[in-house]
Amino acid sequence: MDVYMAIVNFFQQGGVFMYPIVVVLVLGAAIAIERYVYLSAAGISNRRLWQQLMPMVKSGNYAEAMNVAGRSKVAIGNILAYGLQRISTARRRDDIEKAMEESLLETLPRIERRTHYLATFANIATLLGLLGTIIGLIRAFTAVAAANPAEKADMLSASISVAMNTTAFGLMVAIPLLLAHTVLQSKTTEIVDSLEMAAVKFLNAVTDPARPVQPGMAGA
Repeated sequence: MDVYMAIVNFFQQGGVFMYPIVVVLVLGAAIAIERYVYLSAAGISNRRLWQQLMPMVKSGNYAEAMNVAGRSKVAIGNILAYGLQRISTARRRDDIEKAMEESLLETLPRIERRTHYLATFANIATLLGLLGTIIGLIRAFTAVAAANPAEKADMLSASISVAMNTTAFGLMVAIPLLLAHTVLQSKTTEIVDSLEMAAVKFLNAVTDPARPVQPGMAGA
């Protein structure tokens, strides 16, 4: 109960700028949770579909692989579907590679969506905290100027203490948001790297000289 009251008093003493910082915190937390869940699920789904498709690709069963990849909503499924579509008409390895690069460029915005907002929200929270402190100090000095000289020191120290609450709260919001941004950026990079690696392994599998030549791939 004492902890709860301390938090309430801290918030109340911070002034009006505490409320927009709370809004930033809620929005940032919602984005961080949604992105973490999405990226974690995407990574698992990509690995599962890759393990399902590669045996078909290596065995030359492109029709079944295309059917599975085409029905999938997973990022790696879309990329491999583009490559599988181009196998029958491609003259060179580069033709398949370019088709898969096109799909990867379409997929990247969905993977990277909203993550960059976390860094922006962290900066906004810090700036709101500083602005609240500055406004609080201006009001404090204005009030102290008209106060009794004997009371000025006590009033000024109390006012400064209250004004600094917004800066402290802004930093308490900004630091976790920056950490969440770093974690999500790392997960995003990991997924993108895995998609690029999967595309290369797929190309190597379908253009392996030891494999029977597929129609349209004579020049690969």
